Amino acid sequence: MSLFRKIFGLKSSSSEERIKNDDRGKYMPEIKLPVDERFTINFKSNGGKFLYCEDMNEVNQSLQSILQENNWLDKQALVYDERLAKLFSTSQLKLTVKSNESEYFLTTCEYLISDDGSLLISSNQIAEKKLKELPDHFIVYATTSQLVESIGEGLKGIKRKSQDKIPTNITTIKHFKTIEDKDFMSYGSSSKDLYLLLLEDL
Repeated sequence: MSLFRKIFGLKSSSSEERIKNDDRGKYMPEIKLPVDERFTINFKSNGGKFLYCEDMNEVNQSLQSILQENNWLDKQALVYDERLAKLFSTSQLKLTVKSNESEYFLTTCEYLISDDGSLLISSNQIAEKKLKELPDHFIVYATTSQLVESIGEGLKGIKRKSQDKIPTNITTIKHFKTIEDKDFMSYGSSSKDLYLLLLEDL
């Protein structure tokens, strides 16, 4: 997925989601961008900060850079997922399960939704907490195999993986910057300052 390298630094708006080709007929359908490109464009237009990593070494380096940049090296990280705590055990993070003691939330997600650049999460990541009860700063670790086209596809994936025990508290995070003028579509949503560490696993 070297295309992430190509478009990482480019600023794009959601209007670029589809390629228009003047050589195609007027009534020909528009060519859709690949799922990964659409996610990247929409995620960045939502205000998310995106770090593409080819291996776990790069993931750890990027994580350290985020902590240094924000002066979080000596701050506590809220982590509910024990597997994630083990994965980053060599990073010498200060971990807690109490949200009122933490500066940022280190988590995974269920799926990355390409259609709107959002992250699908559930009780597997946030337990039974509401988004507003979690820290304002998120660091999300995900892999390229978690990219899906739509929320519907993500929900099907959760059902398929979970089989008998479907997680509760399923929601999406879409706004990754402060929304000064809330409109009808963003009403009731919790804006989070969000970094995405995306590991290439395909």
